[in-house]
Parts: sequence; C-alpha cells; structure tokens
Amino acid sequence: MIETKVAFLKHQCIPLLQQLNPAQKGKWGKMDSQQMVEHLRDIFKLANGKIVLPLLNTDPDKLAKARAFMMSEGLFQENTRVPVMPEEPRPHKYSGLQEAITKAEEELNEVFTVYAAEPSKVLMHPMFGELNYEEQIHYLDKHVKHHLRQFNLVD
Repeated sequence: MIETKVAFLKHQCIPLLQQLNPAQKGKWGKMDSQQMVEHLRDIFKLANGKIVLPLLNTDPDKLAKARAFMMSEGLFQENTRVPVMPEEPRPHKYSGLQEAITKAEEELNEVFTVYAAEPSKVLMHPMFGELNYEEQIHYLDKHVKHHLRQFNLVD
C-alpha cells in the first residue's frame, strides 16, 4: 500500500498539477489553482522539515482520533478548517502557476531525500503529532488527493 502512495506522489502528483488552468476554480473553498499549489508546497515543506510548527492538537483523545482518521482511507471533508490556515487564502507567492508547481515539486522531492538520508526521522504535524516516513506518505497522499478532487483532477 505504501509503495502505491509513494509511486503516486513521485510520478503522478506533479503531472496532474500541470493540467491545472491558472483561472480554474475549485469545486469548494476559496483558493484558486495557484493558491492550492502553493498550499501543497507548504505541506511538503512541513513534511520535509523546512517548516516547523508546534503541536496544536494537544488533547490526547482528540489527537488519537485525528491520527486514526489520518491513517484511515476516509476522505477529508470539503471545506475542512484547520487552525494553521487563515480564513482567507494567502496572496500568491510566485509569479505564476508554473513557478508554483516547480517550487512544489522541489519540496515534494525533498521529502523523499530527507527520509532517504534518515529513515527513522519523525517530524511534528500540528494536527496529527509526530509522523514517521510511512505516516507522512499516507498523510501527503490523502491531502494531495483531497485538493486534486477539489480541482477535478482525480475522482
């Protein structure tokens, strides 16, 4: 199972993002296509250790439930709100969608580089706690596919 998710992230994620139209609107939410890609770049940076956030979900019961959901095959709900995200989408960081995709790809590749160098590494996720490689892959696969569904790139 993990191999399928790794293959998707390494070989299908970026080509699917390349199909986005800069003017494309999502089926839900406020982000445009470039904001969504820049958001994915940030989650990749969280997963490779370049963004460090504290654990915000500190209630042990809520954390256990959140982790159980994260590791399940259940889908994120549309318009899921998390405390680390602003109410309104952030302004574009890059000059265009293609540059944003390139930057996202660099950070996604870095996830695999970091864990190849240190396979036992664990990194903090603000909602799910410390994640090891397999947990990061499961989370990234789930989160990326959530946004690909948002923009009609996967079913």
